[in-house]
Amino acid sequence: MKQPKRYLITAALPYANGLKHIGHLAGAYLPADIYVRYLRAQKRDVVFVCGSDEHGTAIPIQATKEGTTAQAIIDKYHPIIAQNFNDLGISFDIYHRTSAPLHHETAREFFQTLNNKGDLITKESEQYYDEQAGSFLADRYIKGTCPNCSYPGAYGDQCENCGKSLSPDELINPVSTLSGNPPVKKITKHWYLPLDRHEAFLRKWILEEHAEDWRPTVVGQCKSWIDGGLLPRAVTRDLDWGVTLPDDVDGGKGKVLYVWFDAPIGYISATKQWALDNGKDWKPYWENKDTKLVHFIGKDNIVFHCIIFPVMLQLHGNILPENVPANEFMNLEGDKMSTSRNWKLEMEDYINDFVKPENGGSQMADVLRYYLTLIAPESKDSEFTWKGFQDANNSELVSIFGNFVNRALVLMHKLCKGKVPPLHTAAMNELDQEAIDNIKATKEKVEKLLEEYKFRDALFEVINLARIGNQYMQKKEPWIIAKTLDTNPEGQQLIDNCLHICLQLTANLAILINPFLPFTAGKICYLLKVVEKILDWENAGSMKLLSVGYTLRAPELLFRKIEDEEIARQVEKLKAAAIHKEPVAAPAAPVATPEAIAVKPEIVFDDFAKIDLKVGTIVAAEKVEKADKLLKLQVDLGFETRTIVSGIALHFKPEEIVGKQVTVVVNLAPRKMRGIESNGMILMAEDAAGKLHFIHPETAINNGSGVS
Repeated sequence: MKQPKRYLITAALPYANGLKHIGHLAGAYLPADIYVRYLRAQKRDVVFVCGSDEHGTAIPIQATKEGTTAQAIIDKYHPIIAQNFNDLGISFDIYHRTSAPLHHETAREFFQTLNNKGDLITKESEQYYDEQAGSFLADRYIKGTCPNCSYPGAYGDQCENCGKSLSPDELINPVSTLSGNPPVKKITKHWYLPLDRHEAFLRKWILEEHAEDWRPTVVGQCKSWIDGGLLPRAVTRDLDWGVTLPDDVDGGKGKVLYVWFDAPIGYISATKQWALDNGKDWKPYWENKDTKLVHFIGKDNIVFHCIIFPVMLQLHGNILPENVPANEFMNLEGDKMSTSRNWKLEMEDYINDFVKPENGGSQMADVLRYYLTLIAPESKDSEFTWKGFQDANNSELVSIFGNFVNRALVLMHKLCKGKVPPLHTAAMNELDQEAIDNIKATKEKVEKLLEEYKFRDALFEVINLARIGNQYMQKKEPWIIAKTLDTNPEGQQLIDNCLHICLQLTANLAILINPFLPFTAGKICYLLKVVEKILDWENAGSMKLLSVGYTLRAPELLFRKIEDEEIARQVEKLKAAAIHKEPVAAPAAPVATPEAIAVKPEIVFDDFAKIDLKVGTIVAAEKVEKADKLLKLQVDLGFETRTIVSGIALHFKPEEIVGKQVTVVVNLAPRKMRGIESNGMILMAEDAAGKLHFIHPETAINNGSGVS
């Protein structure tokens, strides 16, 4: 595939209505930053844009809560969010804001172009109106009783108790949050984007052209929307906060652009501002087909970035995104992150507790980046736990990556007089060559995975190279050879070779880890006394990064151990801050009567105790030839990967189940099915309609965990 001339990378614009948590960071901003840092290391022309989304009802609602104005809210949170991103190494080329005059101008022009071309339609409709406040009510300004769970404080767009999406008309006994009075219906005129006109384009562009290279969850969600039939979507609303319509638009007075229409145009206005600041031309990045546009988002933004915004871009004459690598959600300590319940870990809190110079510095920013990438919700929801965070740091960053770099430098100073030793080719053996080959192979693996947006797998390969380095050093044992030099002077060549390769491997680790842990890469460059130019990707795989005889700095630890007391303190802090709401029970679902359920003969506990159940993850799946019902699965059980043949092919497509966690009977005697030995059984549940469902943990846990 031809390499693009330039790249435009966007990360979803966060609402400037409050602090952002690590779920936001993991969903869009960290993966985007990893990809951008890789592209920069490749010396590609790339611009990384983002900015605060400062319109919509969330802003004035927050202003009401804080007893201030909408402008004061965005002026408060915009710089804090920008600084939080910077402290955690998110390297935007520009972090703009949609309240900027340039954005208002850009958004109005966009609307005007579509309206003048006849790509928008107008419709009159009845909407809720507060007579006392003299204002039409946005969905979030209406509260009532949820028709699904009977919660009395549901909003007009969603019930925060049961999570159901709502419309104001569905609420029972709706009232205005402005006055507390029941609203009335009043006729209003609005502009709409007729998405139904563009179903054929979307079906071809997404379901045919990108079905293979986009993530299955993205394509699946788009397909569901398209198959369900697209409807015209309102472009304007009656609100006094937002981008006002152009003055010459008939009937546009008192109306603003809907935030879903206004916000993504913020990517364009941010690019314009970047171009102005840097003496560049913004147009090629949005109008030239040699540009690769990639949107990084969370899964709640898929419809806006894959269906609605592309329609807008096509009508306006802009390029379309090449990919939209949307992530799933990240949970926290066994529960969904929730701002309303204060069950969250904000970037600001993490920075204050770990990243401030007195608490660990930028080293700890990289620890968070590492753990969030390690558990990235690329294919399914994942979970942040403080214990997992501690284990990832202590067992991997400290004990594997940091340990290797530190040992290489310590031994070089002790056994090679603090200088890079030569490589004696005549004294090389198979272990030396294998280590060199692994360095080059790792570069190729990481590069391929980053190009495919598989950041979690790419990071694994980098850490694995450090693991290989430790194993190599352990097998070579230069410290043992050093004790025999009096009787074996040729042993110095073996020591030189080992430490030369280890130091070159260390320099390669700096290059390969840089997209993920930039502060760590910089620290390694400091220790090796090399300029950061060495981090250019073209240098990866080279065995000539450090000159023979070059003096290196004394070793310093890259990472510190995280103590149990720190973790216990964070868990207690989280629990203490949480707001516990008593949920309103949803209407009970019909339950089958005992007579309708067939129960097998009674067993004793000892019978059940013989069954060994463990959690595993399906890492590969394929149809079994000439067997309509069978799928051949590869299941990662933590301690090993097993082949299991399962009769679920009529219920699931192979590509749908890769990445799913399942419960496995692991001590079932092997059985041959269609010539394939099956070593285990996947537990399934069958509903009344005969549909099979996986039995799996509510949140992701370690493969190999027991089930009891």
